[in-house]
Amino acid sequence: MPQLIPFFFFNQVVFTLLTLSFIFYVFSKYILPWIVRLYVTRKSINNL
Repeated sequence: MPQLIPFFFFNQVVFTLLTLSFIFYVFSKYILPWIVRLYVTRKSINNL
């Protein structure tokens, strides 16, 4: 059914963008600051 292909494509694009934006938000808000704090703590302990 070729008439459904544009809707399928639009659905895939929308959900891909939503998923990527959610992953980007979660990483930037929660995971990356935790990794940076851990790295800074390790560097400061090593400098002592």
